[in-house]
Amino acid sequence: MKLLDIKQLIVKFPTRFGEFTALDGVSLDVNAGEIHGLVGESGAGKSTVGAAVMGLLQSPGYVASGEINFLGENLCELDDDAYHRLRGSRISMIFQDPQTSLNPLLTISAQLVETIRQHSDVSHSAALERAIDLLKETGLHDVENRIDDYPHQFSGGMRQRVVIALALCTDPELIIADEPTTALDVSVQKQILELIRTLCTTRNIGIVLITHDIGVINEITDRVTVLRNGRVIETGPTAQVLGHPEDEYTHALMMAVPRLDKRLHRFKNIVAEDEFEDEDNQWQVEGASAALASDWLLAEREIGSVGSATIQNSVSPILEVNKLDVTFYSGQPRWFGKNAGFKALSDISLEVRKGEVLGVVGESGSGKSTLAKAIVGLVDPSAGSMLFRGESLPPGSKRNRQHAARRQIQMVFQDPFSSLNNRQTVERIIAEPIRFYGLSDDKTEIRKLVASVLDLVEMPQRAMLKYPHQFSGGQRQRIAVARALVARPEFLICDEPTSALDVSIQAQMLNLLKDLQQAFGLSILFISHNLAVIRQMADRVVVLKSGRLVETAETEAFFEAPVEDYSRMLLRETPSLSLVRV
Repeated sequence: MKLLDIKQLIVKFPTRFGEFTALDGVSLDVNAGEIHGLVGESGAGKSTVGAAVMGLLQSPGYVASGEINFLGENLCELDDDAYHRLRGSRISMIFQDPQTSLNPLLTISAQLVETIRQHSDVSHSAALERAIDLLKETGLHDVENRIDDYPHQFSGGMRQRVVIALALCTDPELIIADEPTTALDVSVQKQILELIRTLCTTRNIGIVLITHDIGVINEITDRVTVLRNGRVIETGPTAQVLGHPEDEYTHALMMAVPRLDKRLHRFKNIVAEDEFEDEDNQWQVEGASAALASDWLLAEREIGSVGSATIQNSVSPILEVNKLDVTFYSGQPRWFGKNAGFKALSDISLEVRKGEVLGVVGESGSGKSTLAKAIVGLVDPSAGSMLFRGESLPPGSKRNRQHAARRQIQMVFQDPFSSLNNRQTVERIIAEPIRFYGLSDDKTEIRKLVASVLDLVEMPQRAMLKYPHQFSGGQRQRIAVARALVARPEFLICDEPTSALDVSIQAQMLNLLKDLQQAFGLSILFISHNLAVIRQMADRVVVLKSGRLVETAETEAFFEAPVEDYSRMLLRETPSLSLVRV
């Protein structure tokens, strides 16, 4: 008998414009001891499948028809009390973000003991003993001394282990894992994936693994189902679906995945042509165009042949970082001098050449984002110096509005939802740098420039009338890039700009950044924990570990023959695409 057997499942969400069908006739099954992957773009219905199985569909969503059979029992026929007894005891869920799925006000021990006693008639001491055993089983070290700590005192990978221990508290037969490794760096991700596989084998648990990461699917799943717009596109053994896809969409999805083993010139665009409504595409500001944006952005540039091999291979550095230290202090200062503090960067020296993309890689806590913030001026160095275009680059606290670097160095952040002001229209968001740096004070010209730069980043001009929350993650990231470009920068810092995007939207963003870099001769510092993305984007690679620079190399040389053991470890721990043959 199949552990989980979903038959022709239809899930709908009533809205004021009618009913939206989130799942349309989805069928799939999971056996005990098997990991079944669900993959697809954002909005494909992956998480809706998990929520439906758990009985956690967000109101007013409901199961319109179909069956969710768990060991032969149709869960759709259970009342709330019966579902409550089943959920957690026999079916558990691992959520994407452990920071939000753990209670920050309770210790780890309190949360584990509460869960165990909720589903088992055991004493507090027995529950505590079981909690310690579960944490050890998930690979957490020094459990006896750490179990009374709070979630914020653990790293991301450690918190995810705690969440897995919570899911195992009641000895479930089925686990729904919804993007369990999305926010983790490669080494921690590898550990969590190995843990999930081990638990599946030793406990004979069935696991539904929801992810947009094809590398994760390649690593540990036995079978995979591809979803698109709430429908099953293809299903079968992982090797068959990834290596020899039968459906054109699955083939295109594989083509859009960044490869670790080779560099691609461009990624295949698999987004439907009707991504925007006709009224959005037809609405235009008179005289606005991508060509106008290009002319305006290049007006002050001191380069002769943008995107040429001369620029790309230039040895002249636009940025030089020399023996840079960044130290963060906490607590009350001592009577004589400051506390020792935490040194986030130590003795960092590097350069970025004109017109090149320098990739920065390393695990969480390696100092990648701190380096970016020091360059852009969001944190002050405690030692060392920086030169930009051959002139001293002062700390951010000493860069006034008139300092050229304030405008010439711009940053694209990881999360466009938090980096864009949701109370302002897109027009005001993009126009702000134009006004702030005094590039124009003509309202008509500013409006035309905003529409033009949106056209340049392949967004409809009508987007300027809307607010950030009305767009998808990929569209918001395009708006963030437009805001950075409109300041006429020469140096762009991209801090994990695609880590929160699914594979198809990531492919679009990487293509866009490649095009913009070549068109305007931009120098880019590209930060990512995804080494496959770095191989596609960077000309050279810098590796950071615990705030120190451990290796610098040309990109192809780095991926073919890394020098340092730590670099080899990062490459070894990165999920492969060995099954993908397209």
